[in-house]
Amino acid sequence: MLTDLFSTIKIEDFMEATYETFYMTIIALIGTFIFGIMLGLLLFLTNKGGLWQNKWINFLTATFVNVFRAIPFIILILLLFPFTDFIVGTIRGPNAALPALIIGAAPFYGRLVEIALREVDKGVIEAAKAMGAKTRTIIFKVLLPEAMPALISGITVTAIALIGYTAMAGAIGAGGLGSYAYYSGFQRRDFDIVLLCSIIIVLIVFLFQFIGDFITRKLDKR
Repeated sequence: MLTDLFSTIKIEDFMEATYETFYMTIIALIGTFIFGIMLGLLLFLTNKGGLWQNKWINFLTATFVNVFRAIPFIILILLLFPFTDFIVGTIRGPNAALPALIIGAAPFYGRLVEIALREVDKGVIEAAKAMGAKTRTIIFKVLLPEAMPALISGITVTAIALIGYTAMAGAIGAGGLGSYAYYSGFQRRDFDIVLLCSIIIVLIVFLFQFIGDFITRKLDKR
């Protein structure tokens, strides 16, 4: 029965599209985590009362974050075509989607990092400062460990957004399930392909949510 329902699907093409979606999501997630942590720390530390209080750096960082959060992803990936071509050497394929995926998701995650850092008990930070801890020690031994459950929750939310971004990027030639659903399914009116790609994308979202929730529960000692 399932063979009849999904009769137009080519297993090789479907498996390749699924691999490309995982590839784009995981690589972009690693880049987003690194740049998002950097942006979030910069926003938190340069804010009023922060360890590196500096209103101009805070203003510029906040402006960068707000601008790139405001641009719709499908427009952002088009705007970044020249930059992508310069960095990757092509504007098609999974690798070409990575710069736009990271630049689109890192500012969003950066705000979540800033919110998570604000929730850290200020008494713990003051105690570390009173004991003579350096800024580097406070960041890596106090701030980030204390905020880690919230940081994992934040990157889980961001991962789910990234899966949606990969589907949009697929519609303009980045590959993955979005590309397979659009070009092989929608444009040829083979809607069984669209249906199966949608089901797999939903299952991938559930998988990332389950993993994120599991790690958060393990880290949260409250």
